[in-house]
Amino acid sequence: MVNDSGSHGQRVGYIRVSTVEQNNQRQKELLNASGRIDRFFEDKISGRTKTARPGLGECMAYVRDGDELVVSSIDRLARSLTDLRGIVDELTGKGVTVTFLHENLAFAKDTTDPRADLMLGILGSFAEFERAIIRERQAEGIALAKKAGKYKGRKPALSPQQVAEIKRRILAGESKAALAREFGVTRPTVYRALKTHSYRDGAGEYTPHSTCRMAGHMCRHMVRHTLYHMSVHM
Repeated sequence: MVNDSGSHGQRVGYIRVSTVEQNNQRQKELLNASGRIDRFFEDKISGRTKTARPGLGECMAYVRDGDELVVSSIDRLARSLTDLRGIVDELTGKGVTVTFLHENLAFAKDTTDPRADLMLGILGSFAEFERAIIRERQAEGIALAKKAGKYKGRKPALSPQQVAEIKRRILAGESKAALAREFGVTRPTVYRALKTHSYRDGAGEYTPHSTCRMAGHMCRHMVRHTLYHMSVHM
């Protein structure tokens, strides 16, 4: 197969949105408009490094020599200049062409234009600087909101209704890992939700900690009961 750039291989699209709720449709439409995309990989988290984004990890393991990775813009692929440079170098080292549609830049092994390489560094630095300014403004806004008593904290990754459904389905025997994938969250997020909310089994409500206390209480009661009957019959 020959892709639109004339090289043999697949055209692979990578999409990243910052939250589970954010819509990925705009990025997908932009990638599809650039030509046929054979496979999409996606992350719905705001990971700052490659290791924090499972979709990107799968994508980088999937692409081969002659493939083209298409991304809507530089800031969708990396959150820092160091990470950006490392990802692009790793991909081009495998023979994969990396294309950024918004910036109209493409990088390939041994054929990269020095001016494009310079632009990658400049644009990556600007994107990193912009994120730093946004974080600083957010921190200032949170500090002011806390001072005014209006800060409510970050919105939970899972709504109470979603947590209730996850608990119900886990009690029915479904896998925590499968449910985490379905709800677009990480497994630690599911574990935290289970720790901070109680289970219901139809006979009452209890938490993992209260279950341990209940078991301990029952054990102590059984020991006392056994000792009592032993003393009576001795």
